Amino acid sequence: MPGRLAGKVALVTGAGSVGPGWGNGRASAVLFAREGARVVVADRDPAAAAETARLIAADGGEAMVAEADVTDLASVTAMTERTLTRFGRIDVLHNNVGGSITGGPEEMSVAEFRSQIDLNLTSVFITCKAILPAMVAQGAGVVINVGSIGGLRHLGHDHVGYSAGKSGLVQFTRQIAVRYARHGIRCNTVIPGMIDTPLLEHRVSKQKGRADLATLRAEAATRVPLGRRGDAWDVAYAVLYLASDEAKYVTGTEILVDGGLMARSA
Repeated sequence: MPGRLAGKVALVTGAGSVGPGWGNGRASAVLFAREGARVVVADRDPAAAAETARLIAADGGEAMVAEADVTDLASVTAMTERTLTRFGRIDVLHNNVGGSITGGPEEMSVAEFRSQIDLNLTSVFITCKAILPAMVAQGAGVVINVGSIGGLRHLGHDHVGYSAGKSGLVQFTRQIAVRYARHGIRCNTVIPGMIDTPLLEHRVSKQKGRADLATLRAEAATRVPLGRRGDAWDVAYAVLYLASDEAKYVTGTEILVDGGLMARSA
């Protein structure tokens, strides 16, 4: 069913990539455009956002680059105003920003913990605060947040700030879904599992206490029931479903994209 987002305006945060290749945000932004949406490509790295916009343009789509820090209300407000000035509406908000640092309460500083909550949870509060009024005025909208299996279960390494933020995001999403349903707004969470994106190579494999890249890629063969890591397109297609009218009766819930990992008892 091509054109599932025809006539829509979609704003994707974290739509760049930390390295060459397909991150979750980049894949979602490009897929939205392929399905007919005009896409706001938001990232704090303007060069990474510009590359995503280039890919969209190469497919014949329309994209606007927005440099934004989603932990800062003034920055997000300015991005929202730019989007509304250019396109007049925002139909889909895809909150894709997130990131982890390792450690528990003894190892992490208070500042590090707070920064993890800000990046993984407060950022979504801020984008919703800025953009939901426009969706209310329209009488329709979709918000899709990206969680993590790390917010559901201890995965063998400590990242208490990240886990707390992503866990809180699930209930935040449900609250938004219930509060704004009467305005025609849906809100859901996509929860990726072990996904092989540039983030794995350029950040995760370099974190203290984490395995090297080869080990991280190999462990999926034994831990994931489907026997492999997913990729950014697996996440993007789940996001597209929730953004489309095919999911018009789906709100306040979570979609796991984890190859069955959370269904295992060990």
